[in-house]
Amino acid sequence: MAQNVYGPGVRMGNWNEDVYLEEERMRDFLERREKGELLIQRNRRLKKNILRPMQLSVSEDGYVHYGDKVIVVNPDQVLGEEAGKFMRGDLSLCMSPDEVKTQLRDDLEIPCGVSAVQTIVPMGRNTFTILSDRANSCETGQVVVYGQNFCLGMAAGLEEGKMLYLTSDHRTLMKSSLKSGLQEVTLTDEVTHLNCWQAAFLDPQLRLEYEGFPVRANEKIVIYHRHTNRALAVHRNLSLRTYFGKEIEVVAHTHLDSHKVEKPKNHWMLVTGNPRNKSTTMLDISKPITEDTCALKQAMDINTQ
Repeated sequence: MAQNVYGPGVRMGNWNEDVYLEEERMRDFLERREKGELLIQRNRRLKKNILRPMQLSVSEDGYVHYGDKVIVVNPDQVLGEEAGKFMRGDLSLCMSPDEVKTQLRDDLEIPCGVSAVQTIVPMGRNTFTILSDRANSCETGQVVVYGQNFCLGMAAGLEEGKMLYLTSDHRTLMKSSLKSGLQEVTLTDEVTHLNCWQAAFLDPQLRLEYEGFPVRANEKIVIYHRHTNRALAVHRNLSLRTYFGKEIEVVAHTHLDSHKVEKPKNHWMLVTGNPRNKSTTMLDISKPITEDTCALKQAMDINTQ
């Protein structure tokens, strides 16, 4: 006579397959953790490398030299004709990895985007080295002059000794900036003529006279792309979603006013280190009241009242 051997404690369905699948997932997780392939481990390595503190070069003679480590800063400007939210303060040129592609790779996606960030703290993602192009072959320590080609390199990759270069090219239907649709600026590891830039004197009326003169550090200049003759620009009213949050768009486009003069969007400074404190920049040094126009204006208003 057949006996009913089933009861409430008997497992039904594909329970055995589920147990083996869970064990397989656990083994895969432990194996990837041992190799450092987990997503959180990749993010920690990338952020540790990109956000590592850097030390800028100190200019003893007040000029910019080949081999100097600097940050490229767009000085604070007042609200102009831009519509929408306007970012104030000093903005530094920074590397901006793609938010999605960064999660899938151990190294940076090339080409890598750039943006402007409201910080002047030297770190891996905003510290550039001024390099010579292959045509000039200028020696390290030689002064950079107006109208001379130079490259802006960044050692921000996970690979040891890997150098990324600031580059740009003519815009096309398939390649342009995300928000404004203008000429795109990126970082690439290829050494080409598209990596060459030139410094132009701020006042166009004196630009020819200053051709061949040394470029002073921590002073406003205009940075032109050699191949396309477009000036490096920042759009403070256009924000991008990046790996580090919302940041400002950077393009290569010359914005001229009614007098054919570059607007503050095209103004940049090659900022060097502070000799008094190696972890800060020259922008952290307070200006004398005779050089600080805002303080001087306030003092004049007080005296007239």
